[in-house]
Amino acid sequence: MEESNKSRFKRICVFCGSSSGKKATYQEAALQLGNQLVERRIDLVYGGGSVGLMGLVSQAVHDGGRHVLGVIPTSLMPREITGDPIGEVRAVSNMHQRKAEMARQADAFIALPGGYGTLEELLEVITWAQLGIHSKPVGLLNVDGFYNSLLSFIDKAVDEGFISPKARRIIVSAPTAEQLMLELEEHVPEQDEFASKLVWEDRLNYVPESEVAM
Repeated sequence: MEESNKSRFKRICVFCGSSSGKKATYQEAALQLGNQLVERRIDLVYGGGSVGLMGLVSQAVHDGGRHVLGVIPTSLMPREITGDPIGEVRAVSNMHQRKAEMARQADAFIALPGGYGTLEELLEVITWAQLGIHSKPVGLLNVDGFYNSLLSFIDKAVDEGFISPKARRIIVSAPTAEQLMLELEEHVPEQDEFASKLVWEDRLNYVPESEVAM
């Protein structure tokens, strides 16, 4: 790999749907993101499923020779894992542990299109950044304007005084995987002197049983 493609990230957490969506462009974006991670020698942590966009991005990263860590509650395994699991699968007890472990393992976060679960995971890591729990970049892969309405809502909340302009800048968005990765590489999180500076264990109340084998 060329020197220019080296990344400052070792592992990125990807939030995305367990469905593939109606547009082929969503599926193409998942594959393109997986290929971007491979090209930049970045490992993947994700929700552990082998179906939908989760299956596409994880398979692309795994096929490219990078480490894939899937974190999934035991109760969801029959629903979200079909056939052989992709990469390393780490079972946890519940959704709270899933989110905490994915967040702790990642150097940055990216959301592909998805539904309620994707949105909930995305907004939680944004909130954690606002609270000073982490300073990891958060990216939206805004495929075909999928997240335009969400971004408009956030901008409206800024205008109405519910979100600060500094907190708005936590989010990095781009229409393609390549452009998003370039922007995340250059993104410098702003530190808020009034953030609570909570630590992971105080907020998440979860200690993982083991570290990822590199």
